[in-house]
Amino acid sequence: MVVIYHYNSKVRQVTVDNQSIPFDSQRTIADSLHALAQQFPDKNMVWCNILAQEELNLEIIPFLFHHNKMMLSYSSATCNFFDSKIGYVEESLFININKKVTFPTWQMSSLVGVISASFLNIVDEEVSKEANFDYYLNAIAKLAMPKGLLCYSEPKLLKSEISVTSKKASIFSLFRFVKQYYKTRWVFLLFFNLMIYERKFPIFPMLFSLFYKNKKGLNINLEPIKIQSSAQVINQMTIDIIIPTIGRAHYLYDILCDLSKQTVLPHQIIIVEQNPEIGSESGLNYIYDEKWPFKIQHLFIHQAGACKARNLALKGVESEWVFLADDDIRISDNFIEKVFYGIRKLGANAVSVSCLQKIERPTFNVRFQWGSFGSGCSIVKAEVLKNIRFNMAFEFGYGEDSDFGMQLRNQGHDVLYLPYPEIIHLKAPIGGFRTKPKLLWQEEAIQPKPSPTVMLYQIIHNSKEQILGYKTVLFFKYYKHQNIKNPYRYFICFQKQWQRSVYWAHQLKLKS
Repeated sequence: MVVIYHYNSKVRQVTVDNQSIPFDSQRTIADSLHALAQQFPDKNMVWCNILAQEELNLEIIPFLFHHNKMMLSYSSATCNFFDSKIGYVEESLFININKKVTFPTWQMSSLVGVISASFLNIVDEEVSKEANFDYYLNAIAKLAMPKGLLCYSEPKLLKSEISVTSKKASIFSLFRFVKQYYKTRWVFLLFFNLMIYERKFPIFPMLFSLFYKNKKGLNINLEPIKIQSSAQVINQMTIDIIIPTIGRAHYLYDILCDLSKQTVLPHQIIIVEQNPEIGSESGLNYIYDEKWPFKIQHLFIHQAGACKARNLALKGVESEWVFLADDDIRISDNFIEKVFYGIRKLGANAVSVSCLQKIERPTFNVRFQWGSFGSGCSIVKAEVLKNIRFNMAFEFGYGEDSDFGMQLRNQGHDVLYLPYPEIIHLKAPIGGFRTKPKLLWQEEAIQPKPSPTVMLYQIIHNSKEQILGYKTVLFFKYYKHQNIKNPYRYFICFQKQWQRSVYWAHQLKLKS
């Protein structure tokens, strides 16, 4: 392990396996990091502000850093390089970090961190070794995260919490970063949001940023880094399948047949059949009439709602792993075996698998940190679900799967995306709700915009700046889809709709 201790933008000490070695004090920290990576290509590279040297937890790093396609870093809650204004241009979950647990984010810190030399050597010619080490760390994480580098805020890197004053990004650096690592339109949206919501007019930072070249399209290929996690996440390799269903007996039969042919058979299938009509009977006689190579737990309820059904099924889980599935999917005979292979390789506790229709072409072909969660295409370790359930406030709305994924992350469990093996989603034309649920705001004179469940997710999981940035984008996107063409009248109407959405979102939150 190579450790670089730095202070005031200069390298102060370098150790290799606890032995001090000479170094070039004239290099920037980033340049020194890359030079040492070339000198020690099989080592992990650690950086640490010398003021935090006594709190650096070197002993735990081999356990935290369990494969070479990772980047870990940590700073206290008030010490992010980019402040909360970055939320105006990014809605993703990687902005509002939970500093108490291992949490996915590209926001890296110079306080303490670790990365593999093999990664640095691959990207050496693609990234600029910025003099500002924090800017450099955030830049490489932002570039490489979509390519498969797993980046985390990791509090265990320190033995105890320590507050070290560090320089924050200036408004010029913020605009420059947005120009270099986002689409150019976000530069103007950032300016607009600062002007509208903070009464600031950063015209010069915006104009100067336009002279920088966008780096979002850099060709970074991390596939040469072969990974095999040292984390032991699979012990028994047993799995239960949860399938809620309503009016899709034929489709459910097909997926049961697929599951019966698996090279790694499920332990049990938990089927929650829903039919809101009182007095109705099950339409799944084949569950009992045919012989299946696994246990089937069949629950029949007179209540619709996917959140209700999945929560009911989660109570009956017996295996080490849980596959949250839909009733209108098809999978290959070795699907479960291949998923376990991917989980073991990554050392993951939760994955969402590519789930596309036959006519759709895959957008992603690498394993990476997923920005959402698929409630019908995800495999999760059962022990991490003990205190997690689908929030009933989202029932009959949107966002219950994203909220479930955020509950996982706030417990310290990331959700990774597996591009293969694929799930084929048939998008069955039948099923769904036989009686349309009556929503609380259905008879409102002013209909909420966005949907209150969408707003609820924003309120629970996003920062103030992210919510306001979302409001701006929605304002412009929605304009062409509504009938009011007078901009002023549209603005007044939009404000009223937004306020009703906020109101009903809080009502949902109180009832959850």
